[in-house]
Amino acid sequence: MPTAVIVDVIRTASGKGKPGGSLSGIHPTDLMGHVLASILERNGLDSTQIDDVLLGCVSQVGDQSTNVARNSVLAAGFAETVPAVTIDRQCGSSQQATAFAAQGVIAGAYDIVIAGGVELMSRVPLGSAAAGGTPNGSRIHARYPEGLVNQGVSAELIAAKWGFDRETLDAFAAESHRRAAQAGSDGSFANEILPVDVTAQDGSVASFTTDETVRASTTAEGLAGLKPAFYTDEYAARFPQVDWSITPGNSSPLTDGASATLIMSEEKAKELGLTPRARFHSFAVVGDDPLYMLTGPIPATHRILQRSGLSFSDLDVYEVNEAFASVPLAWAHEFDADPAKLNPRGGAIALGHALGSSGTRLLGTMLNYLEATGGRYGLQTMCEGGGMANATIIERL
Repeated sequence: MPTAVIVDVIRTASGKGKPGGSLSGIHPTDLMGHVLASILERNGLDSTQIDDVLLGCVSQVGDQSTNVARNSVLAAGFAETVPAVTIDRQCGSSQQATAFAAQGVIAGAYDIVIAGGVELMSRVPLGSAAAGGTPNGSRIHARYPEGLVNQGVSAELIAAKWGFDRETLDAFAAESHRRAAQAGSDGSFANEILPVDVTAQDGSVASFTTDETVRASTTAEGLAGLKPAFYTDEYAARFPQVDWSITPGNSSPLTDGASATLIMSEEKAKELGLTPRARFHSFAVVGDDPLYMLTGPIPATHRILQRSGLSFSDLDVYEVNEAFASVPLAWAHEFDADPAKLNPRGGAIALGHALGSSGTRLLGTMLNYLEATGGRYGLQTMCEGGGMANATIIERL
């Protein structure tokens, strides 16, 4: 059975996902096309060698509609013979794309494949895909008569269930910014960030290479002044146990970004003279309670550990997506995780959460951390809309 290996993984710096953000003037297919073309150039490959391109994207409307993966492949200048598909597993879309790509290599269906994702929330706002309609029909309403809730309220429910107060959430968020700022200043992200030329309002062109969502000056005391983002009288009456502590400061910000990873069989990498950086060890994907919605990383981690034959103590780093501070905190409580190994270079609260791109962003950050520290195994897991989660374990080579 072939071994699926990671040869390269890159991302753009995170742009603020609003008009005026550094990446907001670039069409999603142009941004993703730049990433795809660059990953070929970095590794001396021709596009005709690529068997498939699998990209994640959540809001597949407007500028990101009509198979943004195929359009990005064409924008990258790839041969017209290279196919592509767009995948939506909500926040885990590019992690799922990466899993499908690696599994295709292991199954012998691919020799070389690119996986990744793109999301420009400045151009295609969160919720755009549901505009003019509703994702839930009568059968779902009948199954959940009290109604499901948005992710922010789910994050509040998790905080209440695990007993995380506002101070704990804000302290975690501030530490995410501190770690990300430190990693940025010491060059830890240099190996994963791909420069992007951006045009300013005055017509000047500059190279965008720094995550603009990171705020080095963030403190828990400063975050304490922010108001809860998801409180309504209706929700307060329905969930009296909630203290309403989720704010913009302890949540991931709206973000623009794109990312990609080059995956192939170990045999093909040796044939091409390329150096594998890591191998895919194990995969898991689960469904979970759609009301709490964001607790999926807990059962996903249990499942992947069972499948992998590894113990939790074997893991040298864990990347748990910081959609909201309560999510990784609940996960860490479940596994009695070492705080120093949890998102050691900061997480999405600081580095942003460009939905369709985030999975590959976490993968690249995790792999670079393993290489820098000499670690062997890394676990990546992400909560996902609708109550799902992916988990992936890689082994540094």
